[in-house]
Amino acid sequence: MGMQTVHRGATNIKNMGTKAAQEATTSRLMESLMRLGYIVRGLVYGMIGLLSIQVATGVGGSLDDPQGAIVALGKTPLGGVVLYGVLAGLVGYALWGFIRAAADPLHKGSDAKGIALRLGYAVSGVSYLLLALATYGLITGGGSAARNGAQTAQTQQTTASILSQPWGPVAVAIAGIVVIVVGAIQVFQGVNSTFDKQFDPYSLTPYQRTWIDRLGRFGTAARGVVFTLVGFFLFSAGYQHNANQAQGIDGVLSALLHQSFGPLLLAVVALGLLAFGIYSGMSGILLRFKR
Repeated sequence: MGMQTVHRGATNIKNMGTKAAQEATTSRLMESLMRLGYIVRGLVYGMIGLLSIQVATGVGGSLDDPQGAIVALGKTPLGGVVLYGVLAGLVGYALWGFIRAAADPLHKGSDAKGIALRLGYAVSGVSYLLLALATYGLITGGGSAARNGAQTAQTQQTTASILSQPWGPVAVAIAGIVVIVVGAIQVFQGVNSTFDKQFDPYSLTPYQRTWIDRLGRFGTAARGVVFTLVGFFLFSAGYQHNANQAQGIDGVLSALLHQSFGPLLLAVVALGLLAFGIYSGMSGILLRFKR
């Protein structure tokens, strides 16, 4: 009887925690932060894509990572105001990553696939929280300010630190393989006919929904290609014991530019990143999240 009481109490506590987490995800504040997060994510990737298109077509631009894109947004006429909005959106999207991982509002489950997806959401939350901290540094003039090329520099610095350990090369190579798999999954999601079912097209016409899906699929596949290449360079760094092989998004875009037909390759990927940015922004504005 005692064990049954303990088990029943533990179940009640778990149910209360689940209910509280679900209420947090459906609150008006969290909904607003989540939507702002999608819009800001769209701004960041859209800026990366737009600047890269300019490089590919020879009319200026730059090859940026997310931190570089935020720096570029801060240089716009309303840059100061924009940066505060970006900061709030990054915090919102980071929180959404942690909520998706812990509370599972998207019902990914607890099997191997579900755990992997939820772990990915947690990693996303950490990465966007770090980006938020860099943005805060840019606003306040702190030492951790966002800057162009920071992702590659940070990746190489971290990789060098890990490679200095006896187990380092294997760990870096495994991390590279994981990122490759993440990128490949995104490419698969982009070409899959059942793309992104977390949104409810409740108020959209079939024509509007079709075009949002097309933007999302093309953009997700393009981002998946970039992530796959980031993973390939990371694996190469571990395999060759050379931290300089590791690259961020800006490094990957530069590598594409310097291949045969480089401007064309860069233009296609850049258009995909721009499409992903538009899709993400439209998702935050127009679509309703399934619960």
